[in-house]
Amino acid sequence: MPGHDLVKATSPRIQRWKCVCAYDGTGFAGWQSQVRADSVQDAIERRLAQIFGQPVRIHGSGRTDSGVHARGQVFHFDAAWPHGPGKLLAAFRMGLPPAIQIRSARPVAADFHSRFQATGKLYEYRIQLGAAEPFDRLYCWQVFRALDVAAMQAAAAVLRGRHDFRAFTALNGTEREDTVRHLRRLEVRRRGRTLRIIAEADGFIYKMVRSLVGALVSVGEGKVTPAQMRAILAGRERPAVVQTAPPQGLFLVKVSYP
Repeated sequence: MPGHDLVKATSPRIQRWKCVCAYDGTGFAGWQSQVRADSVQDAIERRLAQIFGQPVRIHGSGRTDSGVHARGQVFHFDAAWPHGPGKLLAAFRMGLPPAIQIRSARPVAADFHSRFQATGKLYEYRIQLGAAEPFDRLYCWQVFRALDVAAMQAAAAVLRGRHDFRAFTALNGTEREDTVRHLRRLEVRRRGRTLRIIAEADGFIYKMVRSLVGALVSVGEGKVTPAQMRAILAGRERPAVVQTAPPQGLFLVKVSYP
C-alpha cells in the first residue's frame, strides 16, 4: 500500500548512541540493574522507556559498587531517535533523578561497544585526614590515624606496572577471571588534609581500586612496608593488610577508547 510505504520511508532508523554520565552513587545500589534495589542503570532505563514508549536496554562500560560515584561512566543503547543529540539530552534532563546527569550523547557506529572496546579507566579516591566537612563526608574516607604519605607513595611505585593483582581483589578462589592488569598510574597526592589516590589501568578487577587504596592506607599506618608489597603481589593471596576501602571515596573519572 502506498501509505504504508510512505510510513516506512520516513520512519527513523535504529541508531546506536554513546552517552557519558555522572552520578552521585550515595542513594543507589551500584551501577548494574538490581532485582530488589534501585541502581543507576535502572533509573536511566526507566527514563528511556518514557522517552521512547518501550523498554530500552543500556550497556555500561563496567560496574561500580553501591555508594561509588562517577564523573565519566559510559553506556550505549540502540533506538530510533528522529532528533539531534541536543534534544536527547534535554529529554534526559526532564525526567532523571537529580543525582544522575547525562553529560553527552552522540551517535556512533553500530559495532561500538562501551565495555568491550574500552582501553582503560581512570579512578580517583579521596581520603580526608581527620573529620571531613559535613557536606564532604559522603564523598571521602575519613581516616583519623596519622599516615606516612611518603611510604604510601613508595608502595604505589612498587604496584605500578603489569602484574597479577589477584591479591588486590575481592574475587573468590572459584572465579576464573584473568587477574593480570597493567596499572599505568598509581599516585598518592596530598594537599592539606586531603589525599587523592589516582589509579589508571587497562582494566580493573572486582574491587581492585578499593583494595589498592586499603593496602596503601595499611602502609601509611605502618602495618606493612613498601618492600613487602612485592611479596604480596607475588603471593596472589589476599592478606588481612589488604583492606577494602569504603565505597564513598571512589569516583570513576574517565573511560578511554581507541
